[in-house]
Formats: sequence, C-alpha cells, structure tokens
Amino acid sequence: MRILLSASQAPFLRGGAELHADNLHAALLRAGHEVERIKLPFKFSPEADIEKLMAFCEGYDMAAPNGQTADRMISLQFPGYGMAHPHHIGWVLHQHRAVYELFDEAQATPALRRLREAVTAFDKRVLTQLRRVFANSKRVAERMQQFNGVASQPLYHPPPGAERLYCDEEWGYVFAPSRLESLKRQDLLIEAARLLRCPLRILIGGTGGQQERYAGLIEKYGLQDRVRLIGNFSEPERLALYAHALGVVFVPRDEDLGYITLEGMFAAKPVITCTDSGGPLEFVLPGQTGWVTEPTPEALAEALEALWADKARSRALGEAGRARIAGLGLSWDRVVETLCA
Repeated sequence: MRILLSASQAPFLRGGAELHADNLHAALLRAGHEVERIKLPFKFSPEADIEKLMAFCEGYDMAAPNGQTADRMISLQFPGYGMAHPHHIGWVLHQHRAVYELFDEAQATPALRRLREAVTAFDKRVLTQLRRVFANSKRVAERMQQFNGVASQPLYHPPPGAERLYCDEEWGYVFAPSRLESLKRQDLLIEAARLLRCPLRILIGGTGGQQERYAGLIEKYGLQDRVRLIGNFSEPERLALYAHALGVVFVPRDEDLGYITLEGMFAAKPVITCTDSGGPLEFVLPGQTGWVTEPTPEALAEALEALWADKARSRALGEAGRARIAGLGLSWDRVVETLCA
C-alpha cells in the first residue's frame, strides 16, 4: 500500500511526537508499505501564522499529488489532518492545546481568542470528514468529544525501545525524566523533596525552559545532596536509570499519554503520578501498580515515603505494572494492522 504520513515539525525541537512519527514510519516500512513522509513546519506564534497553515492544509488536495496516487493518508497532528484525501485516517496525538484545555480566558490575548474560535471550528469541520479517527489515548479522545463532538477510538502503542527496558537492583533513588517545562511540574517534586524524612534521592532527567528555575529552587532549599538535575543522557544510561530506580515519578498536568509512565512499567517500576495528570491515569492503578496522589508537595512526599518504607511492596507494585502493560499487548504491528485495515 502507498501511504502518505503527515505530521507537524517545529524546527529544531524533538520530543515524543517526533519519536512517535519516526516509529510509525518505520513500522509501516517493516510491514511492506511504501511511505512518503510529509512534515509541516509549525510555529506556535504568531497566531496569524497558525491560521495561514490551517488554511493551506484545508485547501490542499492530496488525492493524487503530481499524478501520484496514494492508497491512504494517515495524519498525526493539527493541522495536517485537514488536508483532503479520499481515504484519510486521523491518529491524533493531540490538538492545538493552547486553545483547548490549556486556554486561560483571563490571560488570553484578542489574537488567541480569535485563534481559539478558528481552530475549534476547523477541527470540528475537518475531523468529521476523515474516514476514521483514532486518538493517542483515552484522554485525547475525551478532549475531541468534549470540545468538538468528535468520537474517536483510543489506539495505544509501545514507547520507543520498550523491548530493551529491564529491571535490576534498586539504588535508592526515584527517576523523573521529561522535558523541564511548567506543564511537567518538576517543581512539585522539588517542593516535595523538602518534606522527606527518608534518605530517598531524586534524579530529574532532561532539559528545557525551566532548567534554570529548577536549579535555583534546588539551591535555594539546599537540596543539592537530595535532588539532581542530570540533563540529557544516552540510551544505555536511560536503560540503566530506569533499571536501578526504586520508582518512577511522572506528575504532569493533563498529559496526552506519557511515555514515561509506560517506560517505568516496562522496567517493572512502580509509578507515582497525580489525580490531574491525564494520560498516565489510564495505566497507573493506585495501590496496584503505583500511587496516584493529589498534585501537592505534601501528598507527593507521602507517596515517596511509602515507596521507601516498604521496598518489598514497591517491587511487587512494579512487577504488577509490568504484568499489566504486557497484558495490553502493545505493539507497532497491531497499530499498523489497525490503521491499514
């Protein structure tokens, strides 16, 4: 089958969405399909440029570009799912979050308010024209239903390198890898560290816009011996960091899916997340595979203390998490079969 694969690309920025597109592309090729990748350059501002890209996509017919027909088009992101194709499938990673669940009426500029109206109308119009609509997670499906009245089916997939993750002897730390951004709320973990009585150490992996602020908080509170910002790490280091952790902490606000949750479970580690963290709640069962706490330093510190206090139980929760994730049968082969059915 000849397939067009559409995704957005913010120049010089790579994260979970880019890995997702790379892995789907590779899986389609392994299945014997011919794939042409379409990368739409995306800018988060100014708002007028987002509207221009929406207009371009909605007016662009991909049924037979340059006379070359494609059997199917699969789009992963806004606004690429607006392009026209007679057999267009959407597998939506997330919508333009700034005008949906992250929209703040009190802080919004007139331009952002106009964009919100335009994007909401665009999504409702084009998503309903797709042959089928899948969502990256149940949480993403809930948002499309809530904001656009669009029904979709969650389609899960394994995180990158899931088959290489393993469990080994714990070394007395929790691992919290992610971009250092406000929505990931690493500051919540740093604040919780101030309240700990046990000698648990905290390794925060990744880089991002909040790195300097988080480093300042660690210094301000004198937590240098307890909390470390370890920055970027290699693939062997990633595997080892998961393997030797006592647990994994991932406490974002309303995450779409969250690879960190899945990676922790594949490594047989209990996961600590929050009641408002979105996607992770689809996998973490409180008291069975980890902890789900209120998004406060006090509640998070209590979970960390419990993780340390009964390590045998923590190991059992991690093993239960690995069994749960294995039972879901996440595989790229299944994803490809579903999208190409």
